[in-house]
Amino acid sequence: MGEDEDGTLAALKSLHSKIFAPKVAEHRGRIVKLMGDGALVEFGSVVDAVSCAIAIQQAAARADTVTDSGDGIALRIGVHMGDVIIEGRDIYGDGVNIAARLQEVATPGGIALSGSAYEHAASKLTAGFTDGGRQSLKNIAQPVQVFLWSPDMETPSRAKRAAHALPDKPSIAVLPFDNMSGDPAQEYFADGVVEAITATLSRIKSFFVIARNSAFAYKGRAVNVRQIGQELGVAYVLEGSVQKAGNRLRITVQLIETAGGAHLWAEKYDGALDDIFDLQDQITEQVAGALQPSIRLAEVERSRRKRPQDLGAYDYTMRAMPHVWMLEKEEAAQALDLLDKALQIDPDYPLAQALAAWCWAQRSVYNWQSDTSGARAMALQCAERAASLSSDDPLILAILGAVHTFARNYGAARVLLERAIQLDPNAAWTLSRLGWLEHFHRALRLSPLDPMNFNNLVGLGSARQVAGDDNAAAEYFLRALQERPNAQWVHRNLAPALLGAGREAEAQASRDTLVEAYPAFTVAKFKEAMVFSPAVLDRIGKQLEALGIPAG
Repeated sequence: MGEDEDGTLAALKSLHSKIFAPKVAEHRGRIVKLMGDGALVEFGSVVDAVSCAIAIQQAAARADTVTDSGDGIALRIGVHMGDVIIEGRDIYGDGVNIAARLQEVATPGGIALSGSAYEHAASKLTAGFTDGGRQSLKNIAQPVQVFLWSPDMETPSRAKRAAHALPDKPSIAVLPFDNMSGDPAQEYFADGVVEAITATLSRIKSFFVIARNSAFAYKGRAVNVRQIGQELGVAYVLEGSVQKAGNRLRITVQLIETAGGAHLWAEKYDGALDDIFDLQDQITEQVAGALQPSIRLAEVERSRRKRPQDLGAYDYTMRAMPHVWMLEKEEAAQALDLLDKALQIDPDYPLAQALAAWCWAQRSVYNWQSDTSGARAMALQCAERAASLSSDDPLILAILGAVHTFARNYGAARVLLERAIQLDPNAAWTLSRLGWLEHFHRALRLSPLDPMNFNNLVGLGSARQVAGDDNAAAEYFLRALQERPNAQWVHRNLAPALLGAGREAEAQASRDTLVEAYPAFTVAKFKEAMVFSPAVLDRIGKQLEALGIPAG
């Protein structure tokens, strides 16, 4: 403008009238306002917005937009998908602000997309984008994921797009289910199941879940899972099919690892068409419950395949995960060692802090440490630190609730556990921490293959023990030990339950196993670790004393 104000103004007007305005109209956009050398445009579809941006830049690159001084005019375009505030014909809000800041990081003649715009539009366009990483934009509180396009980039096919780096959390796309019925009317049911599962998984903060619109871009297309994994940047996909025979429906689902196409988990569900919506709810609930332990196990295996020099905080945490849930003294110690390595790399990693809290809590509640109050204090410190870093992660809230239970802060524990269930109603472990009978049974139904299920059996036994039904309690404790023989702390409950049931020989054998595993075990330590009511603790304490366990 300083060298050729008139020529620049004429070139801008020409660019607007010949290219910009026609392309916006062609792609069903609305020019909200012009701002000197800029413009704000609104679209009802993010695909239209990105298509329009590309069309404008391609047309501008071919057009004669050179001023009399010999300088060319190049636009930068930012595209964001988000909510806006409408006032008259104008729009405001963070959605507008982010789009404006995105155009500042675009190259001249190029386009910058936010992660949300890319996620919903990229799979429906043939244009290629490069990952610009997470960038701090002026006056925007959180860094924004940016994807870049420029006219000199080769336009690759979908199969040739650069693979996205996997996020540092389990990542999954729920693909459209195939309708195998030959009945187009069942298409809506299949789509409804996919939408419900996607929505349910999206509530799990520790998962990265591809939005429904992006996943549905693959509907009716034959694309291998490796390509889908690269295009969407996910480690897993959930596939499924719907088959109708008379009044019966069968839904089949399978979880697949995208890197090698390995099938990790599969299940089928049958039901009547009369109960179509109940069946949909049941499938959604059970799939979400089963996916969490299945994916976490797969993530553990994936971290184990990495070379030691490539390990980050997430990898160490994944390696710690199976040791955390074994509920055994040596396993918990090994888990804490791995979690310490994770926290040395990233002290603010909330999942590592939360799992460390649970390991310290185990030291307290399972009498692995003579100073149980010190272990409980460490557990509370780590759990509260994790919650301060991630206050809406249901797993972290559940661990904090469990630790408060052991600290006998029952009111706080219930609030935290119920909040975790609100965020993720299908979290089997959270249900088991909340107790009582209906929650343990629901946890077992949600995740029948979960390695933590022996602990639900212990919970069911404890509920029966509190109710005074020692024989039923003993049967649950014995079943738990069949699943996890090394969980010898269960004998502190099993031995008195067997005695109360009149099974004295079995009670003495259980007592012997307990004393061998915990030579310093006393009734006082039992009462300090357990969270039963004083009356129940006194009753079980007397049974332990009758078996020869020292009082204190």
